[in-house]
Amino acid sequence: EIAEHLGVVRESIYRWLAQRGMPGHKLGRHWKFQKEEVDNWVRCGGAHDAAAESLPQEPEKLRDY
Repeated sequence: EIAEHLGVVRESIYRWLAQRGMPGHKLGRHWKFQKEEVDNWVRCGGAHDAAAESLPQEPEKLRDY
């Protein structure tokens, strides 16, 4: 449900839990989330992907000289 709420795939949620400290609580085999905590985490930059920022936004155009 939280993946759908955020508009991402489930694998992103597991990666964020493991690598970025996404707020969630594991109860047995299941993860529980409070939407307010997750929304605040996103607003504060928790889901920010620095690697995507380093990619060029538009491909450079080749010039003929």
